[in-house]
Parts: sequence; C-alpha cells; structure tokens
Amino acid sequence: MTNPLLADWDTPFGLAPFDRISDDDFAPAFEKALAAHLAEIEAIAENPEAPSFANTIEAMEGAGEALDKVLSVFFSVAGADSNEARQALQRDFSPKLAAHSSAIYSNEALFARVRDLWQRKDELGLTDEEARVLMLTHRGFVRAGAALTGEEAERMKAVKSRLAVLGTQFTQNLLKDEADWVMPLTEADLEGLPGFVVDGARSAGEAGGHDGPVITLSRSLIVPFLQFSPRRDLREKAWRAWTSRGENGGETDNRGIAAEILGLREERAALLGYPDFSTYKLETEMAGTPERVRELLMQVWTPARAAAMGDQAQMEEMLRADGINDDFRAWDWRYYAEKRRKALHDLDEAELKPYLQLERMIEAAFTCSNRLFGLEFRELDQPLYHPDCRAWEVTRNGKHVAVFIGDYFARASKRSGAWCSAMQSQAKRPVEKAPIVINVCNFAKPPKGKPALLSYDDARTLFHEFGHALHQMLSDVEFGSVSGTSVARDFVELPSQLYEHWLEVPEVLAEFATHAETGEAMPKDLLDKVLAAATFDMGFQTVEYVASALVDLEFHSGVSSDDPMAKQAEVLADIGMPSAIPMRHATPHFAHVFAGDGYSSGYYSYMWSEVMDADAFAAFEEAGGAFDPATASKLEEFILSKGGSVEAEALYTAFRGRMPGVEALLKGRGLAA
Repeated sequence: MTNPLLADWDTPFGLAPFDRISDDDFAPAFEKALAAHLAEIEAIAENPEAPSFANTIEAMEGAGEALDKVLSVFFSVAGADSNEARQALQRDFSPKLAAHSSAIYSNEALFARVRDLWQRKDELGLTDEEARVLMLTHRGFVRAGAALTGEEAERMKAVKSRLAVLGTQFTQNLLKDEADWVMPLTEADLEGLPGFVVDGARSAGEAGGHDGPVITLSRSLIVPFLQFSPRRDLREKAWRAWTSRGENGGETDNRGIAAEILGLREERAALLGYPDFSTYKLETEMAGTPERVRELLMQVWTPARAAAMGDQAQMEEMLRADGINDDFRAWDWRYYAEKRRKALHDLDEAELKPYLQLERMIEAAFTCSNRLFGLEFRELDQPLYHPDCRAWEVTRNGKHVAVFIGDYFARASKRSGAWCSAMQSQAKRPVEKAPIVINVCNFAKPPKGKPALLSYDDARTLFHEFGHALHQMLSDVEFGSVSGTSVARDFVELPSQLYEHWLEVPEVLAEFATHAETGEAMPKDLLDKVLAAATFDMGFQTVEYVASALVDLEFHSGVSSDDPMAKQAEVLADIGMPSAIPMRHATPHFAHVFAGDGYSSGYYSYMWSEVMDADAFAAFEEAGGAFDPATASKLEEFILSKGGSVEAEALYTAFRGRMPGVEALLKGRGLAA
C-alpha cells in the first residue's frame, strides 16, 4: 500500500489524512521525501542552463513539497501529542535534518548560481518581492556558512548537527519533567480553592488515572493554585516543582545541555567572523545590535522594578497580618497579589472566570476578525490528530481563505506553552497554496459536561495566538519563504500582541463575556473593574519577563559561560533582581532559547514588538474606535498581508507614518504617567 504521507491527499482543502496515518509511516516517508528533496536540489544545482531567477530561486521555492508535507504532520503531532515512538523519531530526525540543511547550503554549485544571480541582481528585471527573496536566499546561504571551506565547513556541519540533537533533547527532558510531576490533593487540601480550580484538579486527576484531584505543572492549573491556595506549604511545594523543571538531576537535567548549546553557538558565530552569537543573530532583526536591545530592556527595567518593590512592600504587610513571621517568598506573590487585587479593585478570578467561557472567547476572536477583515468561519467535520482538535474553513466574500485548527486543552503528551504554526503556508508561485494554520494552547480541560472556563490571562493567550493565525491567514505574497510569520523575530509578535487589545475593548467583553450558567452578560460594574485592573501587578509581570530577556541576551553576548546557572545568577545580581520574583523562564526550562535557535538572543522580541503594538492600537483609537475600517484596511495592507516580503521597519512606517518610542509601552503597562 502507498504510504499515506506520500500519496496525493484527496481531503478537503489539502488537510492531512490523519485517520490514515500511523507512527510507522513517518520514518519511511521521511527518508523518501528527504532523498527526493536532495535530488531536486541537485537538479537545480547541475542545471546546464545559465542561472535565472526562475530556474534557481523559484525552483528552490518549489522543491521539497513532499518533505514539507511529512514534516508538517510530524512536528504537529510531536509537539502537541507526543509519545515514546514520536520522541524516538524526533531524536532520529533532528541530526538528519541538520545534515540535510548542511548538504544544501554547502552545495558549491548551487551557491555559485545564487551568488551569480545576486551579483547580477540589478540586471535581472526583478519585482520588489523577487529581489527580496533573492536577497534573503543569498543571505541565508552566507549565514549558514556556504562561503566556508575545508575544515571550517566541516566543523560548521558538525556544530549544527550537534545543536539539533541538543535542542531536541532539551525539549524532551522538559516534557518528561512536566509530565511526571503531580501533587495529589486530599479533600482537606481543596479547602479555600474556588470551584474552577477544584474542577481542574479533579479533571487532571481523572485524565492521569489518579484516584483523586491532583495539581500538575500545566500553567492553567498551577497558576490558579498558587493564586488561591491558603496552604503555604503546598504553594511552596508546587512552586519549587514548577520552577525547577529541567534541573532535578539525572537524565532529564538540562543544565549541561544549556552550557554545551551556548558554547556551540559561540563557535558557530566565530566561524562566520562575528565577535559573539548575539551580534550574529541580531544582524537580521529590527533591533540590529545587542546594544539597542539592552537599551530598550533597561528603559523598562528601572520603572518596572520600582513598581514591583512597591507592590511587595504592601504584600509583606498582608503576610504579617496573617501571622506569618517569615520573609516574603516567591510562592507568596501570586496568593497575596490576588488578595490585593480583590481589595483594590473588588475583583477576583473566581468571580470573573464564569464569564470567560472558551467557546465564547473563540467566538469573540472570530467575530473581531470578521468586523476588521471580513473573515467568516465554518466548522469542519474532519479527522484531526487528536479528538480535542477542531477545524474551521475560513472564507471572505464566499471565497476560501484558509483552514484554521484549534487545539486548546492541556494534556501530558503536549509540551507546555502556546504556539501557532502553519501546516501549509500561503504562496502563489510556483504553485498556489492556501494556508492551513493551527493554534495550540494548554487550557485546563473541564470535567465532562461542564464548560471550559478561562482565566483572563488564558483569554489573552487565545487572542494572542489568533493574532499570529491572522498573520498567516491574511498573507498575500508570491513565495512561501516570505509568507505569513516569516518575518524578523522582533516583528513577528506585533500582530499577535496587537490582537490582544481587542479582548479589552468594552463592547467585545459586553457581547461575549457571558456567564456559563445564567447566560447573562458580564455586569457593567464587573466589566469596569476588569478594565481598571488591566495593569494590576504589572511590575511583577514586567520584571519576570525582562529578567529572562536580559539573561538570554547576556548568555549570547561575549564569551559563553561553562556554568550557565552561575552566569544567570550574576546577571540577576547585577540588575538587582527582587528575591521574591523568579525569572519567567529559568535557564533549565527556557525552551524559547534552548529548544532551538528561534528565540535565542531574541526573547526580547516580545517587548520590541510591544513598543509597536501599543502604538499601532493607538492608531485605531485616534481614528475613532477599535473597528475603524480604514485603519483595519491599512493594517492588513501594510502588515498582515505582506509577510516578510518587505523590511519590517518599512512596513510599520507605511502603516503608521513613523516608528514609535517606548512611551506608549510604559503607559500601556501602567509604568508611566
């Protein structure tokens, strides 16, 4: 029988036939697709005709379709529904993919064709997008080491192969630590917890085959436990488990892996002639240099730390009032912050959560995109990789735009966090393709028969990831390599963070924040309290994030450390990190930075993009409202549709008329007047 991964898919909209694919299909399909792609590349490299954009660059864009299909399915299930077989395949595939990439970028004949075109670029009569794709292709070859020869070229291959292995190992160690830890709760331990936390603990216990309720390391369960549990001893136990992922000794300890990754990245940069990895990495980003990143982060750090320390002083008084004669600890912060929010804003999560139903928040995200961009959603009955997944056809004016897949609930087989990826990217050449986009989240799954309720942070995450999805779905470019989210790392978070703002639009909450039991809209006084508390505890949130971004930056600036934990401690001491606030991602579980190169020396990107998203939403407010059609049209025309076909700064300037300063960000976070 034909391997279903290699067959022509006769499914609606080109969705993978998940019901016909087994784990046994991946390895043989991968090997055949890998060989087919290499043969296609070889044919391009050895083409006897003189190099042209069509027979070289466009041909490369169209090569590897079979490999793309195999990997889009595999990495979707490996990240969101892992098992031992898929983890073993990942360990096998990673070094082979690194070697495959090296074989392409070290193909001298292919690089000679690309270089020839680059040198003659002004004579070729290229469109702006073609010229951009040629530039990016040439730059990609150079930055991958195509110009290296001899021992240096061989060493670069070895470094990249080893980095691929280590990134996979880091991820799998983290997944195992997260999946293995549970804290059983007795009925007495549940006292003081709101109903939604109790339901979540019971559901997690049932899903894991435990006799009773448990707390797991799923963010959507452990954070509310830390917010509401009056049991300080259990909060400490949960907090220590959550913050020590990847540093528990034994086979899953990530500290040695992190050290080796940093050393190899430094060597990679040196082989290419850069003084350090950060300089190499940031060369292609909007920020450009480590110095500009550090300047932005420190502009935000100082007022954020001051705000956090002021908040801590007030919570220390609350701790003393509870009769606790001890220092204020990290496992106390969320508990007393929740109490303080209740006191200051008369708002608590337990009162708010019944109004934030998952179904209604999905509907809200869809409706906002309809009002802004005319998108419509029709749910599909298609087999997907897990029963929790759902799919929708996205249309505009009756025309197919994309397929959107949502995978919202936490499970032990899913890595932590939330993400958006394209199982198929939009393109017009060489073959027209409509996007197939997936949002993956880790919300607590409710007991059977009960609605899924979100925290406000969860709802914001849903809107954030859907903003990424819009960037993919509204892409309108010629070539897949520059479509959707294929942009500078510090620009990619602009559409996602900008879309979060629509959750806070009063008319959106008024329409979609309806009570799970009564169906009634959120009362105006509660709505007012939600919006008034939008920047509550922002000192804490900003400090934990900026500290992580600064540690990431310093890890990659200068000589790498043999002891990353000592380096982490040194950086935190230098900036005066408050002892009661941990980094958002400590080194051993900093997957953004160590699971791959994506956010390495780039975790600052969220804040760089936030400078723009605060200013971009102000454009709507200045134009008269969150759904101003002219501003929405400009947003789509200059940002969402363009992908990476134009430099990011030029796109933002075309939308807004100028680049923004940090003032709007500080104001938006409540850290400036």
